Amino acid sequence: MEKQTMNLTRFLIEEQRKYPSASGIFTELFSEIALAAKIISREVNKAGLVDILGYTGSKNVTGDEVKKLDIFANNTLKHILCRGGNAIGLASEEEEDVVQCESGKYLVVFDPLDGSSNIDVNVSIGTIFGIYNKMDDFVDKKQFRRPGRELVAAGYIIYGSSTMFVYSTGTGVHGFTLDPSVGEFILSHKNIRIPEKGKIFSINMGNYKKWDKNLQDYIDYITEEDKETKRPYSLRYIGSLVADFHRNLLYGGIFLYPADKKNPSGKLRLLYEAQPLAYIVEQAGGYASDGKTPILDKIPSEIHERTPLFIGSKENVKELEKFLNR
Repeated sequence: MEKQTMNLTRFLIEEQRKYPSASGIFTELFSEIALAAKIISREVNKAGLVDILGYTGSKNVTGDEVKKLDIFANNTLKHILCRGGNAIGLASEEEEDVVQCESGKYLVVFDPLDGSSNIDVNVSIGTIFGIYNKMDDFVDKKQFRRPGRELVAAGYIIYGSSTMFVYSTGTGVHGFTLDPSVGEFILSHKNIRIPEKGKIFSINMGNYKKWDKNLQDYIDYITEEDKETKRPYSLRYIGSLVADFHRNLLYGGIFLYPADKKNPSGKLRLLYEAQPLAYIVEQAGGYASDGKTPILDKIPSEIHERTPLFIGSKENVKELEKFLNR
């Protein structure tokens, strides 16, 4: 089938045929996530026209102010995934505890709407998700205390000038763009590979004075001029994790969200932000680290645990680690 007419469901079915033991449940689960993504995309695109912008006035369990679209996205994913019968348990940024569904084979973790602080200014935002096999039918927090290497799939949806669904099931990374005229995600980026090294770095430079000296030295190094090593690197920072990650996945480079004096454990969540993106970047040939340990080797002690995150082209992240571990 031509690339321009290969939709997400058909692509998953074609991939499934490579595994004789596949039951089709996995494809159904992805179809449910894709449906939720279409509904969220619709609401994001018309957000300025309806009363769905702005804050709710409350904070979620991790202390962030909650946007109306955060709640809408979380409820949409929760409703569709639990009704679908393929996910038995969920862990979300917007839920204090894990969510038990009636039946299913998989556990799904997700940040329903990453970058929601940018909604009101029309900056790209996204949904991040990861999928694990269940351990048993009773879902508790213990089932989610596992390394990212046990993920069976991960992905993200970016809502921008177009809506893209990017995922991996362990056999490469593939991207699909939503065609609103037919309501389908169409294959647009097959076998995405991140460059071994890039010239882009993404970090909030306003926090420079709060960082560890070794990190400051690294930033000073990559912003120095040196033609032989093709420095300085170019700073590109949107402030939306999915948007910054997506650009660097395609062009190469490194995204940095370090610990600092205000957030000594980092700020991003290990289970449903860092680990799914680390899974994707490694499938694309990249690397993710907390500065010392590969993100996929870390085991969350609780579902909302935070972590520093350095992710992107392998050579860039390895270069950073040398500075951090001097």
